[in-house]
Amino acid sequence: MFKRRRFRQAHSLEERLIAEAKSLREKARALPTGIEKDLLLQKARQADTAAHVSEWLSSPGLMPPE
Repeated sequence: MFKRRRFRQAHSLEERLIAEAKSLREKARALPTGIEKDLLLQKARQADTAAHVSEWLSSPGLMPPE
């Protein structure tokens, strides 16, 4: 049986997603207009959205369904 190696993240999921979005935008800025640039910007928007949803889900004000 294999043992699972545990790894504790140094930064929260939201911080990592925001950093990834920033990195993708910087890469896109260096590219000329085209499909590749559009795909990088789309991934950056998805990372931003995921960070906001994760932050919202972990907020203390979120109420469980009744």
